[in-house]
Amino acid sequence: MPGYKRFHDTSVSERILDTMFLLTIGLGYLFALGHMYFSHEGRDGQPGLSVEDIKIAYYGKHQQTRLGAALNASMGGNLESPEQKEIIFKWIENGTDVDEFNANVAPIMNENCVTCHSSKSGMGLPSLTNYEEVMKVTHNDTGASIQSLVRVSHIHLFGIAFILFFVGRIFILCEMPIMVKRIAVAIPFIAILLDILSWYLTKIIPGFAYIVVLSGGLMGLSLAGQILMSIHQMWFYKPKQVPIEM
Repeated sequence: MPGYKRFHDTSVSERILDTMFLLTIGLGYLFALGHMYFSHEGRDGQPGLSVEDIKIAYYGKHQQTRLGAALNASMGGNLESPEQKEIIFKWIENGTDVDEFNANVAPIMNENCVTCHSSKSGMGLPSLTNYEEVMKVTHNDTGASIQSLVRVSHIHLFGIAFILFFVGRIFILCEMPIMVKRIAVAIPFIAILLDILSWYLTKIIPGFAYIVVLSGGLMGLSLAGQILMSIHQMWFYKPKQVPIEM
């Protein structure tokens, strides 16, 4: 029967390379979790990240404007003080008068927002460089647009698929029951597909935010499990010696 390569068949150089790759991917994923936290936390007006924050991110907060929802979330941290946020909220409540915008709101936007929120930035964010553009985000908040979801979806699918593939290629060198291994390498792919599909469903039915959280958590746990198991078997696992019959 043909022999199948396992970690004990690999050289030390290859194990070092694989280990550094896995550790780098693991650290990168932790930073991605931090980015997700700071991007979505506080949307419901409460500190910390909750399922309600995820609902608002994708379904929206229909009784509030898009600009107001953004200021209550991560965008508010870009302002110099809470007083600036109150000025913008007061302008919205007063009916979005153009003269009040030019006198009080435009200076705040120009100083803190337009670096990213402009057509020149190339970041794909709503432009806030003048009154007409700002008015487009003062209607009811309906969550992330389909256009933005499509943009983020293809980036996630291409990027994460490569990560899961290379981590999985290393993981299959582990010694374990074959069916367990087959299920383990499939789970993160299924989870990320379910996660991204649920973004769109949450725009229609906010309760799907729970699926977003659960599938995202499942992908993270499965990825962490593959990384930790691979590193353990590379350096600490001793394969069982099968006695040779004489």
